[in-house]
Amino acid sequence: MVASAPLLAQKSGQSARITTGIVETVQPVELQSEAGKGVVVGGALGLLSAGGKSSSKKARNTIVGAAAGGALSASAQGSRQGMRYTVRATGSDTVIQVITDQTEIRQGDCVVVEEVGDTANLRRMAATVCDQASATAVQQLQDSFQQEATECLNAKQQLVEASTAEQLDLARRKMEILCAD
Repeated sequence: MVASAPLLAQKSGQSARITTGIVETVQPVELQSEAGKGVVVGGALGLLSAGGKSSSKKARNTIVGAAAGGALSASAQGSRQGMRYTVRATGSDTVIQVITDQTEIRQGDCVVVEEVGDTANLRRMAATVCDQASATAVQQLQDSFQQEATECLNAKQQLVEASTAEQLDLARRKMEILCAD
């Protein structure tokens, strides 16, 4: 069994690593205590916690997350619940663990893991995507998967860069539309 190592940076325009697989386990976790333990951080939490090292940037990200109603909002209120998803890559022994504020994915779901830097997005897919017989079709759709991952990343970046309540609301809605399954 091969597990993915923690990834550490996300840069605009960086290509996403796309992996299809089946969710083997779903486990509730405390987001703050689990982030950085050999897993990829997903959802809005990943982008917000990955951006910037300065304390002012971290404080801004916390405010943005709280205003957006995401995982960091829950953190500010004392709840740091998220999910750890263990995904076995289609046709291999590779296992990817993603900790995220996303909660709609279930054990047995076929997903695409979109990894960019140290962040990830899980996108539920039709079971056909994870069927070995679909390998050629999935390979031919890689450009589409990359485009979807880029659109999701851009929406998350807009969330981080928002400076008004209106921008936050619009960016959050875009993220929910573009990053959901």
